[in-house]
Amino acid sequence: MKHWIEAARLRTLPLSVSGIIVGSAYAYYQGFSDWRIVVLALLTTLGLQVLSNYANDYGDGVKGTDANRIGEKRLVAAGVITAEQMKKAVIITAVLTFIIALLLIYVAFGKENFALSLIFILLGIGSIGAAIKYTVGKSAYGYSGFGDVFVFIFFGFVSVIGSNFLFTHFIDWKLLLPATAIGLLSVAVLNLNNMRDIENDKIAGKNTLVVKMGLENAKKYHSFLVISPFISLLIFSIITDISFFQMFLVFLILAKHLKTVKIANRYEDFDPELKKVALSTFALSILFWLTLVFLN
Repeated sequence: MKHWIEAARLRTLPLSVSGIIVGSAYAYYQGFSDWRIVVLALLTTLGLQVLSNYANDYGDGVKGTDANRIGEKRLVAAGVITAEQMKKAVIITAVLTFIIALLLIYVAFGKENFALSLIFILLGIGSIGAAIKYTVGKSAYGYSGFGDVFVFIFFGFVSVIGSNFLFTHFIDWKLLLPATAIGLLSVAVLNLNNMRDIENDKIAGKNTLVVKMGLENAKKYHSFLVISPFISLLIFSIITDISFFQMFLVFLILAKHLKTVKIANRYEDFDPELKKVALSTFALSILFWLTLVFLN
């Protein structure tokens, strides 16, 4: 059991729920609340994250990408879990996640909104497919530099706006701003991962955006990924007339992180920063929730 928990990579889970927290908090601010939707949405996104982690372990493991990996151990590459066992775990996790997603859709839309239910069922299938296809298969998009785009879309827009829509059944375009913030910070975590693994990825033929642009440009890109979210949140706070100060405190922490990234000269130096950005994003979502639920 401990090996499967290790393969699930628990440190990535707080980041995955950040978008759900933001979308649900804004729904409460709009006057909508349903604890069933919150719980089922959190379970769905956690299932998708674990599915993605299992699929990545399998995909990179069978392709040999993790042979000389820096950072946490991958179980297929290490021979702790066989590729066949991990493949079965991917299928089981995908099925369980889809069942939870169907229950979430039923609770959110009932029998009356078949069209909306169908759209979200297709979105759920797409999310499961995206979680698997990042590293699995010959056309894995993570190997051609499109990982950043998919992470931004699914961790940002789908997670934040999608979860909010489950409550409201309409789109408030102001929510694009916090959705962009969460999406960019999620991409920042991926960018750190890819900067850490740049040499190994080059050897394995994994052409991430970092491999394509080079390490120094990736550092500049990383600054954009971390600074832009706070500009988005500042604009959002002005438009909605809510307090920005609490969220700005997280930026002070990430400012130090940016300095660390800028002077990093060893690939191992990037690994501890992943947790910092992931937990900072989670903290930001909690502060966003506290601001909307209690201070307004």
